[in-house]
Formats: sequence, structure tokens, C-alpha cells
Amino acid sequence: MATQRVSSPDPRGLDTIADVEQLEDLLSAPTPLVVESMRRLKGDVLILGVGGKMGPSLARMIKRASTEANVQRRVIGVSRFSSGGIERQLRQWGISTLAADLLDREELKRLPDVENVIYMAGMKFGSSGNEPTTWAMNSYLPGMVCERFAHSRIAAFSTGNVYGLVPASGAGSVESDLPNPVGEYAMSCLGRERIFQHFCEAMKIPVALLRLNYAVEMRYGVLLDICKRVAASQVVDISMGYVNVIWQGDANAMAILSLEQAGVPAKILNLAGPEILRIREVAEELGKLMGKAVRISGTEAGDALLGNGEEGYRIFGRPRVSAMQVMRWVADWVKRGGETLEKPTHFEARDGKF
Repeated sequence: MATQRVSSPDPRGLDTIADVEQLEDLLSAPTPLVVESMRRLKGDVLILGVGGKMGPSLARMIKRASTEANVQRRVIGVSRFSSGGIERQLRQWGISTLAADLLDREELKRLPDVENVIYMAGMKFGSSGNEPTTWAMNSYLPGMVCERFAHSRIAAFSTGNVYGLVPASGAGSVESDLPNPVGEYAMSCLGRERIFQHFCEAMKIPVALLRLNYAVEMRYGVLLDICKRVAASQVVDISMGYVNVIWQGDANAMAILSLEQAGVPAKILNLAGPEILRIREVAEELGKLMGKAVRISGTEAGDALLGNGEEGYRIFGRPRVSAMQVMRWVADWVKRGGETLEKPTHFEARDGKF
């Protein structure tokens, strides 16, 4: 088992991120609030859908925070693990792994009983043209999970897409706004929330629902998508003219802290960056950082998918890393040919089709 690091430099003081090892270290570095939360939290943590983009660093943050808090805790990651590299990496970080198809009731039944569940399973990309599986993963599976883990507390990832488009001149959607999902992906995610809310109240399961807009790091995210287009002298479409982003390390910390916010009825929280970014200005800034001319197409719409994260900041504190800081890191990373996940976000989609 790899030794768990107990401290990392403040990411705000870094001009560059050297490599994937340093990036993973920063994404999983627990804040003091996360360490204190892991000291208070009772029991093990099971992460369903750990094999996605955020799951590994989130799981590692829980493990590192528990180590710093001197708490013996199992952190268990569940996924299909179609890529063996993710499972090996998790195990090296001291995280237990279990391979399972969560839609298989027998495999779900065999998972261990735990006090805390973080639900990250879902389907977005490829959902258009595969709508039945999208609804099964995003709306049916949550009911199965609630029945299986009726005695746990659950923090479940959702998406800001459930709000629909809102005026870019405002401050973004708040948790009390009525959902207005566009497209079957967003509708199925609202279905996920409604199923969790039903079982939360019917079975008294403490639940937190986390509406994310959008996690970013060097290998993935809206800023990387724009930066790669600028670097390749490709056109940047500004039809979806505005966006929120949040550094994945900050999103990880807020998601972990949300376990203590889970309640009956379910607590809804936006995980969103504080800045409303204009895509044109982001592209122009990245062009300056990379010494590249920027090519723009399309006309900015007056509305966009935007979340307001102030309620989360009130509870957890503000994000540590600004969007401008991440832009500098991403531009430097791309210029140096850093590794990426090759998974476009399709943030520019206005019709809800992914």
C-alpha cells in the first residue's frame, strides 16, 4: 500500500502543475474542514461509480483526510472497472475496490453494509440515442440503491442541467428555483433527484443532492476544451456564451462535507464556481496565455446553464482556487503537451443532447 501524504502545498501559490502525480496530489489534498469532518463522521464510506472523472481523487481525499484525522475507516470504491489502471491506482492509495454492475440486483446486494454512501453513478455522454439505458442508470438505479442502503446516509451527485437555461445577466440558479430540464439527459437526472427525494422521506434516509456545474482540472473540463481549440487554431463556438466552473479539488471537498448535511427531506446544494465566465473572454485569455490567435464563431445567447453556489459557500466556505488560476494552469499544461482524458464536455450543447 502506498504511503498517504499528509499535507500538500496550497494550490493557490503554484504557477504550474508539473505532472499527473502532482495534479492527483492537489486534487485529493483535504482541506482542514474535510479533515475535521472525517474526524466526526462515523463509519466507512462507499463510493458508487468511483471510476469516473472525479471518483478516484474524491476517494483518495477521504482516505487522506481520515488518515490525518487518525480515524481508521474503510473507503470502498465500486465500479465496473473496465479500465484496470484505475482500480490498481485506487488500491495503491489504500482504497478498497469492488467490481460490480450496479443494475444487477444480486451484485448490488453483495456490496457491504456501510454508514455512508457517495453516489456518483450515472450516464451522460452517449445518452442521445440510448435513452432507455440513460433512464435506467439515472432514474431507476437510485431507487435500487435506496432500498439496498436504507440505513445509510447518502450524498448523491446530480447536475445543474436540471435547472435549464437562465439569464446570463443574473446570478445563476439557486437551490429553491423550480427545475426546468431540457432534453432527456437532464430530465432523467431530475428523475434521479425525485427518486432519492421519495425514498429519503418514505424510508427516512438522510440524503444530500449535489447539483454540479462544472468540475475542471488539467485533463478534462470546459477550460481544457476551449484551450485545446485555441491551441489547434480551431474555431471556438460561443453560442453557449457563459459557464460556471469549479476546481475539482474544491468540488471534491464540498461533496465530502455534504455527507454531514444530508437530511430528511433531502438537502439540495449547488456545487458551482463563483464566477460567471464569458466564453469569448475565456478564449481570448487563453489565447494570450498561449500566444495564439483566437477564432470565434456563433452568436452569444442571453441565457446559459448557470448555478449559484452561495448556499454551499455559506456552509463550507468559498472555493480556494479561482477560474483564472485554473486557466493559467490549463494553458501551461496544454503548451507542455500534458496528458488529457480525451473526453470533450460538449458544454456548448443548448438542446440538452449529449
